[in-house]
Amino acid sequence: MKILLAEDEQRLGKLTAHMLKIKGGHTVDWVISGETAYDYASVSSYDVLVLDWMLPDLDGWSVCQQLRLNGYTGAIMMLTARDSVQDRIKGLDAGADDYLIKPFEIEELLARIRALGRRSFTPLLEEVYRWGELELNRTSHIIAKGNNRVQLSHREFQLMDLLVQNKGQVLSRELILDRIWSLETEVTLKTIDATVKLLRRRLLQIDPGSDWIKNVWGVGYKIEA
Repeated sequence: MKILLAEDEQRLGKLTAHMLKIKGGHTVDWVISGETAYDYASVSSYDVLVLDWMLPDLDGWSVCQQLRLNGYTGAIMMLTARDSVQDRIKGLDAGADDYLIKPFEIEELLARIRALGRRSFTPLLEEVYRWGELELNRTSHIIAKGNNRVQLSHREFQLMDLLVQNKGQVLSRELILDRIWSLETEVTLKTIDATVKLLRRRLLQIDPGSDWIKNVWGVGYKIEA
């Protein structure tokens, strides 16, 4: 499953993200602030959000509440040291689907995530996404126009998928870097530019003369709506 973990305590966040990947086999984006968690959940698709209650900028309770008010229907789990009945009620009333008290065992967290994953919260993304004359297959990672088809690499697909899900919107290079390569790596912004260049070459293979991906100078990239 694809999980967004929002935990500002560095040691716990790093360990939890690592265990979710290694023991759970999940894909994990780890962020350390409430505002970043809200932004990530707003522009991408996750199977489960795991939100710590006490986050800087915007606490987990507020993130959960604002997402629900804006129509977010995905699974949300709250992590907190607050164990009173009233706190649990407040978290659940904000829209959380589950509530886990700190300190917790990683096996219990994994079990609760599996349980949330078995429930249907959001419709699956369609296998083939179409816009204009182009088609992006999310299963095979093939992009096509008519009978012209090309296989995208994993990173090329991630970038293309992120752009088309937010078509018409300018995505900053920093957001793209954090979203695809995560906050934990030492990948530079130049890596994004190189990946965009490769992706543009792929698009030219199926649509010669095309210029789908626009460079917004000093900001980032977007794909035309």
